[in-house]
Amino acid sequence: MNGRDGMRAADSDREAVADRLRVALGEGRLDLHEYDERLQRAYAARTYAELDALLTDLPPVAPPEHSTLAPVTAPAAGPLDGAVAGRPVAAAGGVTARWLAEVWLPYLQVIAIVVTIWAVTSLLSRDLLYFWPAWVAGPWGAVLVVRTVTGLAGGEPRRQAIERQRRRERKRAKRERRRELRAGEPDERDEPRPAG
Repeated sequence: MNGRDGMRAADSDREAVADRLRVALGEGRLDLHEYDERLQRAYAARTYAELDALLTDLPPVAPPEHSTLAPVTAPAAGPLDGAVAGRPVAAAGGVTARWLAEVWLPYLQVIAIVVTIWAVTSLLSRDLLYFWPAWVAGPWGAVLVVRTVTGLAGGEPRRQAIERQRRRERKRAKRERRRELRAGEPDERDEPRPAG
């Protein structure tokens, strides 16, 4: 592999392939299983050759005004309800804020509890006791600061948002499959019982 095929792909390249796969899913060119499999391979791809292999059997995307397949009216909500260009509806700041809340909220809740316990015991003893909650808040807070910095630098909020979106799509697909199976099964009450 020489030339472009052997070059390392960037996150933006993987996102572009993921977006194309989402379009193919919406067009019905891929079923949900194929889409999920290719999407996982897209995010694991290291080179352009690995990314290109995921799109070889898909036609290029034509702008809507040049496509003969483009709907005349606005399309109805598709299989990726709640997503715009493959990203969750929440803006990037919303994704980051949600991740920060998930990381820091347990810490803040526990610190509020231990400080309350310290304050109540200080009031009951009528003396200002040693502030022992610092031994809980300090080390745990330092660990969370390191986790926050490394998570933000490594794009952890975006990865978690993508994983959440995948889980939602899988759950929706399972619900649809169950609905289809139920719709395809005859109702036992409708079938005549054999005389016997």
